[in-house]
Amino acid sequence: MAGLLLMVLSATAMAQTTIAAAAPAAVDRPVAERSVSDWLQRMHDASRQRAYVGTFVVAGGGRLSSARIWHVCDGMQQMERVESLTGAPRSTFRRNDQVLTFLPENRVVLAEKRESLGLFPQLLQANNAAIAQYYRVHEFGRDRVAGFEADVLELQPVDSLRFGYRVWIEKDTGLMVKLQTLNARGQVLEQAAFSDLQFDVPVSMDKLAQMMSHTEGYKLEKPQVRKTTAEAEGWVLKQVVPGFQPMSCYQRSVKGSAPSQYEHTLQWIFSDGLASVSLFIEPFVARRHGQPASQAMGATHTLTRRLGDWWLTAVGEVPTETLAAFAQGLERQK
Repeated sequence: MAGLLLMVLSATAMAQTTIAAAAPAAVDRPVAERSVSDWLQRMHDASRQRAYVGTFVVAGGGRLSSARIWHVCDGMQQMERVESLTGAPRSTFRRNDQVLTFLPENRVVLAEKRESLGLFPQLLQANNAAIAQYYRVHEFGRDRVAGFEADVLELQPVDSLRFGYRVWIEKDTGLMVKLQTLNARGQVLEQAAFSDLQFDVPVSMDKLAQMMSHTEGYKLEKPQVRKTTAEAEGWVLKQVVPGFQPMSCYQRSVKGSAPSQYEHTLQWIFSDGLASVSLFIEPFVARRHGQPASQAMGATHTLTRRLGDWWLTAVGEVPTETLAAFAQGLERQK
């Protein structure tokens, strides 16, 4: 659930700097005339233009998570602090693509670079025409969230390979303040919303930067991540899953049981512009991997399967049949 929380927060708060620089301003059309792309562009622009502080709550899969967020923007610089209010203590700081996660119980800081996070991770990289091809937008009037008036719209998929979304967008700023993920029957799988929100608060970027740099007394860990391509690592998707495009691919390495031993996992990321799927591929180890399985927690579905000498873990906020389509299409090149 914490993963979903960060995903949703990042969709509204931390646009990738290089993308933001190239993004055209959204046209301020009347509500009734806005397309899917207009709405999504408006949400993206809102994340770059406003400072805010709020409490964000995520419910789904029988669990409830919440976090306090401080977000500030200064031209091209985006920075935020996310403090977990439930579960194990955790503080995450992000400055553009630099991310530090403080784990006080273990006295560990995880340092990463993330090109993008969020429910709509590839919004400005994906083909807007493709988004419109696989989703339809319907407006549902106005509602109030955390004391703010919000436009309510629903993004309905045209097939069974993706979920739908009901979104509340603050009418003046365009910031997404509430989100529901819906199954094919219109039932809510997961819900995330601000319980309180303040705009244009005096959040200091310098103060957040100082807190982010205060790592004394913590062990700094930097996961080894190398950008690559699936083809270079010997993998191909022989059957395309409609609407999903490959976005990025990484080789992740962690220390094994022996000091000089490393275990490698390939992560191949796909997106249809709204939903995303990650394929994690690693060598098969019988004592660790067990039997193929599938499970769901809220909107997040996971499928595991053996592919010869390899083990696949497919994860995404998509139906299980979508993950199965990826698994069936994945093939090792000889």
